[in-house]
Amino acid sequence: MSIARSCAWSALLAGCLHVAPVAVHAQPYPVKPVRMVVPFAPGGGTDVIARHLAAGLTESFARQVFVDNRAGANGVVGTEVVARAPADGYTLLFVSSPHSVNPSLRTKLPYDTLRDFAPVSLVATSPYLLVVHPSLPARNVRELIALAKKHPDDITYGSGGSGSSAHLAAELFNQMAGVKLREIPYKGAGPALLAVVTGESQAVFGNALTVKPHIRSGRLRVLGIASAKRSVSAPEVPTIAEAGVPGYHAEAVLGLLAPARTPRPIIDALNAEVHKTMRAPAAVEAMRGMSVDIELSTPEEFGRLIESEIGRWGKVIRALKLSVQ
Repeated sequence: MSIARSCAWSALLAGCLHVAPVAVHAQPYPVKPVRMVVPFAPGGGTDVIARHLAAGLTESFARQVFVDNRAGANGVVGTEVVARAPADGYTLLFVSSPHSVNPSLRTKLPYDTLRDFAPVSLVATSPYLLVVHPSLPARNVRELIALAKKHPDDITYGSGGSGSSAHLAAELFNQMAGVKLREIPYKGAGPALLAVVTGESQAVFGNALTVKPHIRSGRLRVLGIASAKRSVSAPEVPTIAEAGVPGYHAEAVLGLLAPARTPRPIIDALNAEVHKTMRAPAAVEAMRGMSVDIELSTPEEFGRLIESEIGRWGKVIRALKLSVQ
């Protein structure tokens, strides 16, 4: 082989070696199954919504996106799993409101809620409904406030325990309405709702899906919905803000996160497919059947929402002097 041909071959080989890593780096995402960690037990509302999303992403990506339930410590156990995972887009986290509550409620977390995660997209919100037993002489939010001011500490509400969503929603209502509904804690949201149905307590902030059958049967009376705007699943119910407590809203916020430092092209690909999946008619119908409102965002918008929720619930928790080890 001549020296010229040898040099040309060496140059060509060097060029190929230089291009090879770029070609590998440019592989489309994903090229293998993706794990979506849900930090709660199977069967709950967060898990059901996550599974709808995972199924849609599996179809869009033509790669399996599977749900991995890692329950424990109000979401902390599963969240830590993702905080420690490689930032390659193959381990994701589906969160709900406890993600924004835990930083203020728990004295120590094994991760930083803001710095250790990259927001992908807000996915949905699930509003709480303020419902009362029919024996309570209040037919709207303003009448409830007037009654509570006239009889401080006499009107009771059920909660799923200290720091639960129903507890914090009710205490935010107390703070913003200037009243004092008295908490009766129960071991979970189900018993708290049942206590109002039976008249053992008088009010509760309940998940829309679970309280609607009791509203239809007349066993509960709905006074308002705790979302920032009227829900598409219950457009006839006024928001608590418009019914007497301006600025009030308390709803479960559900969305998708990745480990911090996940490459932006992967975040953008996930965001686009989440939006596509949740806008599909099947997803819209499924969410409406669960009384869930589809809400989508950019990664930046979701990040700002999480930060805002941490601050909002932090004020409520500090006022109550709540803390969990």
